[in-house]
Amino acid sequence: MARYEIIGGAPLSGEVTVSGAKNAAVAILPATILVSGLCRIENVPNISDVRILLDILRGMGARVEYETENTVLIDCSMVSSTCPDGEKVKKMRASYYLMGALLGRHGKAHVALPGGCNFASRPIDQHIKGFWALGADVEETSEYVDLKPGENGLQGNTISLDVVSVGATVNIMLAAVLIPGQTIIENAAKEPHIVDLANFLNTMGAKISGAGTDTVKIRGVDSLNGGTYAIIPDQIEAGTYMAAAVATGGNVLVKNVIPRHMKSISIKLQEMGARILEYDDCIRVIAGGKLRSTTVKTRPYPGFPTDMQAQICVCMAMAGGVSRLTESVYETRFFGYISELESMGADIVVSGKTAIVTGKPKLYGATVTAKDLRAGAALIIAGLSAEGTTYVKDIHYVERGYENIIQKLTALGATIRRIED
Repeated sequence: MARYEIIGGAPLSGEVTVSGAKNAAVAILPATILVSGLCRIENVPNISDVRILLDILRGMGARVEYETENTVLIDCSMVSSTCPDGEKVKKMRASYYLMGALLGRHGKAHVALPGGCNFASRPIDQHIKGFWALGADVEETSEYVDLKPGENGLQGNTISLDVVSVGATVNIMLAAVLIPGQTIIENAAKEPHIVDLANFLNTMGAKISGAGTDTVKIRGVDSLNGGTYAIIPDQIEAGTYMAAAVATGGNVLVKNVIPRHMKSISIKLQEMGARILEYDDCIRVIAGGKLRSTTVKTRPYPGFPTDMQAQICVCMAMAGGVSRLTESVYETRFFGYISELESMGADIVVSGKTAIVTGKPKLYGATVTAKDLRAGAALIIAGLSAEGTTYVKDIHYVERGYENIIQKLTALGATIRRIED
């Protein structure tokens, strides 16, 4: 087991370059299954979720090579398996995108139910609804999902999602790209990585319109061809470093970002007293002395992202006054980190979907446990801000989604190291 040792109290200062978006990468890599030819994917984050996905693709017959640390060559022309390695699939949540990709290419799939961060019950009923609407027969058990063509085969259709679901939007897009007819997804998710997936598929020859709106239209094509594509910067990684700068009283230039993707985060940090300076592809974050309280409610994009809930809570824990943090996407997400922050001196009371955070002058170092990816990132921010030494355990969650986090924080002046026990 490994852990992070963090000696807090130093303001972060300097420049940090954001990696490719985790949430885009874990959708685009399975999408290469749909492509007949070589895909050259640039700006791929070197994180454990990506490495697992690439191992799954190799096991299915794909040719996978690294051209550079962050550029991957993938050729899925020889992929014939429709049953990816179940043990690897169970290691990450986004492996369920293999369902849509395999259904789209082969018309069938047998995929184990995914694993990943366990901060909430996240059913795949909207995914199943989409596959069924496209004409698939679906068998779902507690262990796997089996998909095959229904009596009338696969055909485009209109699917109205009951709730906004990023995962279901992605899976339906993947399934629909190569099947006949037009598919329309109503009440679709609008996140930047939805747009990035659509742009990747269109670059390879797909016909997708409306990505980034609540109605996505996919006109089925006969085939997709290879090409080169660069993944967008990671909105949540950028937001995490922005929150860390504010929490530590620092001054950080966050590079390789798309500022419009960061608006909801920037606005809240400004409300708390930070100065936010936007440039073409970077944002400078300057802490403005004592933090002020604020109110945040997580919402689907373009609202404040649920994946930034824990990180903004650390800032609230040291702000003057009382802040309110309401979770409208995954209401049980608080329980991944609140008790850990309390052990560091935070004053947080959770009532239903809302956390009432009374700011304290200081947090104090403690031994804490990361229970999911974003909770782990929040605990690192807390450790950087705290007086004394903090140990963060179960850091494998953090390394699922943050590339070179130790090196990046060290370059900003943090005292943090990875310890192998």
